[in-house]
Amino acid sequence: MNYAKNILETIGNTPLVQLNSVTKEVDALVLAKVETFNPGNSIKDRMALKMIEDAEADGRLKPGGTIIEGTSGNTGMGLALAAIIKGYKCIFVISDKQSKEKMDILRAVGAEVIVCPTNVEPDDPRSYYSVSKRLGTETPNSWYVNQYDNPSNALTHYEQTGPEIWEQTDGKITHFVVGVGTGGTISGTAKYLKEQNPNIKIWGIDTYGSVFKKYHETGIFDENEIYPYITEGIGEDILPKNVDFSLIDGFTKVTDKDAAVYTRKIAKEEGIFVGNSAGSAIKGLLQLKEHFKKDDVVVVLFHDHGSRYVGKMFNDDWMRERGFLEEDIKTAADLIKNHNNEPLVTVQTEELVSHAIERMREFKISQIPVKDVKGFVGAIDESVLLHHFITDKDIANKPIKDIMGKPYPLVKKSARLEEISKLINKENQAVLVDLENGNHHIITKYDIISAI
Repeated sequence: MNYAKNILETIGNTPLVQLNSVTKEVDALVLAKVETFNPGNSIKDRMALKMIEDAEADGRLKPGGTIIEGTSGNTGMGLALAAIIKGYKCIFVISDKQSKEKMDILRAVGAEVIVCPTNVEPDDPRSYYSVSKRLGTETPNSWYVNQYDNPSNALTHYEQTGPEIWEQTDGKITHFVVGVGTGGTISGTAKYLKEQNPNIKIWGIDTYGSVFKKYHETGIFDENEIYPYITEGIGEDILPKNVDFSLIDGFTKVTDKDAAVYTRKIAKEEGIFVGNSAGSAIKGLLQLKEHFKKDDVVVVLFHDHGSRYVGKMFNDDWMRERGFLEEDIKTAADLIKNHNNEPLVTVQTEELVSHAIERMREFKISQIPVKDVKGFVGAIDESVLLHHFITDKDIANKPIKDIMGKPYPLVKKSARLEEISKLINKENQAVLVDLENGNHHIITKYDIISAI
């Protein structure tokens, strides 16, 4: 009989799959190393088990101990699976930008999950780096994993991922493309591959808001490059010890939008349901296409599974809110189609200014059309209110007709985006759309910016 004695024995030996659609403009054979076939659905299973086994061997992790780690979710899953089999407890510290699915999955496998703010400095006591380190010192019989600087991380990929790729490509691999986070995957795999053939090129995929690309090219750690980003699993605001820049031939950066869009493309065009960093890797690979020749064999690594992003990249509303959904917006009807079922908020000429202020607060809007029995006769917005308040502190008790500005321009549903954009300026904050059924809707500067 052929069976695994426990789930940990199923880690590794993941398939290499040819990509045919998303990389059709690349003049080379592109193969994806699909790490979702690991039991925890990510490549992190490999290094999680290795780090635990090495810590057990040298006494850092003792029987009945507690494993503590700061994680974006996938390493935590790998550690949790190993902890279940080996009898350890787990406490994972995760940043609030990570998907809810990741947090729920970690709790589902018995881990305690602590959520920390993303938008703080690494040395801030609230950051997930700092909190996990503190817990590692305060918790009795615990072991703080520190995947960023733990040498077992890169060693795993030197011993497993690199040899697997070399064997699966029969030594014909010419380029390796992979997202860089802790650095263990790219560094360990690169070290093995370059030992077999020094001519193999290693490309790291970075994201905007991360320091890797500039540091690799200039040696400068530029704090001005650090800012919050949406893409999960790649990029850093620190320099992990596991990133061996000497093994990396170059980096390319991918935007949050492109990462999300290409994550969905992989699922729809290749039938491979993978996570956010895979979208980054494919877009990065396309940005590097001039480096690949017809006979090259390019291996791109897909880190984790798409099920961890169903509330994000695979959710149309989430994509639309961030302007990531590829929609063809050309007319007024296109601009309002996602909210044209909502009633238009208006005020009457004889209402008090305080009523307009109350409606702005209630509906979280910045401008309101003004009506009388004949139709739209004016408009009021935040800047008008502020201007009048400076000269008259009792403005709230005056009728709206006393301070209202000109009515917003009225356009048809078929009005072109370019035409509408020209109507919105410093003096005119919005445009009204005639829905041709006696109703109207409003287009604001925010709608135009979202469309852009």
